[in-house]
Amino acid sequence: MTIPVWVNGDLIDPSRATVSVFDHGLMVGDGVFETVKIVHGRSFALTRHLDRLKLSAQRMDLPEPDVEAIADGIDQCLAAAPDWPLGRIRITYTSGPGPLGSDRGDQGTTSVVIVDEQKPFPAAAAVTVVPWPRNERGALSGVKSTSYGDNAKALAHAKARGGGEAIFGNLAGDLCEGTGSNIFVVRGGRLLTPTLASGCLAGVTRALVLEWCGGEEVDVPLAELYTAEEAFLTSTTRDVQPIRLVDETELPIAPGPITAKAMRIFAERAAADLNP
Repeated sequence: MTIPVWVNGDLIDPSRATVSVFDHGLMVGDGVFETVKIVHGRSFALTRHLDRLKLSAQRMDLPEPDVEAIADGIDQCLAAAPDWPLGRIRITYTSGPGPLGSDRGDQGTTSVVIVDEQKPFPAAAAVTVVPWPRNERGALSGVKSTSYGDNAKALAHAKARGGGEAIFGNLAGDLCEGTGSNIFVVRGGRLLTPTLASGCLAGVTRALVLEWCGGEEVDVPLAELYTAEEAFLTSTTRDVQPIRLVDETELPIAPGPITAKAMRIFAERAAADLNP
């Protein structure tokens, strides 16, 4: 089955969908995006994701995206998709076609919606700490930008070493985030996650875990990840995933009791409200 994609207001067969080769999303990574979970044909936490899309665009000085049109495009794509147990929506929004350089053009923005099936993540994660720090003071710190080259390199580095996710520290030497995930650790029985000032993305699942399960936002030295009592990743499509291995260090238990509680509460609350 071929599932149509939505491009600038039109539902199109993927084989016929085109974006200009001069689009700055392609040329210089000048755009933002969101990944939204699909649960049996319905989106999860869509309002939060569209709000973050607008915020990311604002922080990159892009025109405000037409989120009502994008939401309609999502509905059209979902109506044509199978009833997957788990899927993902990819929303991409760029500054549109521009010149051969960093200057932006004046031909209007580009909006794309794609839906696809999502395979479940492993029950527990092995992560690899990468040697390249996040710059928590950078212009794109905390922005969900399409400039993802550092993430692609880091994830390839991790997978070459047996990891399923790469973990970044920051310039201050503190724990930051994964390439597509936030991270929580348990230390002294306390559930902790890096502050947004660490340079991490304000993850939707991260926020829901903090709201539903509690926890503290604090600076966590990167070295303390190796000695954590428990740790877990959060992201749109993995929800709450225990970490069992950090590089060659095996954590005491995965999931531990605090992680298991977070997994249970998140599953219950998410099932009760698809747009929390």
